[in-house]
Amino acid sequence: MPAAAERPFPSAPLPGQPASPPERVAAGPLVLRRVHADDAGAIAAAVRASLDHLRPWMPWATPDAADLRSQLVRVAEADELWESGTGFIYVMVARENGASGPCAVRDPDGQFAGTIGLHRRLADAAVEIGYWTVAAMTRRGYATAAAQALTPVALALPGTRRVEIHCDEANTASAGVPRKLGYRLDRVEAHEREAPGEQGRRMIWVADGPGPAALGGTR
Repeated sequence: MPAAAERPFPSAPLPGQPASPPERVAAGPLVLRRVHADDAGAIAAAVRASLDHLRPWMPWATPDAADLRSQLVRVAEADELWESGTGFIYVMVARENGASGPCAVRDPDGQFAGTIGLHRRLADAAVEIGYWTVAAMTRRGYATAAAQALTPVALALPGTRRVEIHCDEANTASAGVPRKLGYRLDRVEAHEREAPGEQGRRMIWVADGPGPAALGGTR
């Protein structure tokens, strides 16, 4: 499955002490764990092995993103977002049945499979889920399992009324994740093309309230 769109955007700061989600979440075949500095090497190696896979959909998928120093900076930024309550980035780790070979990236919890994040938008009480999957770990349902587990986590954050997943119309694999989870397609908006595979029409998928029935019992 091509990487789903983890599309970074600025988040507004929360007043006072923010509520945070769990730092570790069970997600079926995955463990979702708050990203930390020790993950920077695995992320850089996974990006390096997946550049051709990521480049059509990810504006950040450049050789610089495969550099350890760049990933250390990104992890530090992720820590700041977490502490401010505006963004929560997790690594996705497959507990079994992972990839093998020279491109496989090991992790203490299993096999590194990608990252997934919750991005708060206070202006409209929404949380956006964004994610990407390592090229060698596609077509195993990992992005779907991770998004399924984090949807109720996002809806439990104070002030959150809905969860969204955004992807370009051309990224059919990315659109398959919210579709499988029972999200509704709220609208399609024109947008400036940010990556070479995009058509410039962004699909906005939404889960409202307690979440669709398909999301029950995921934690």
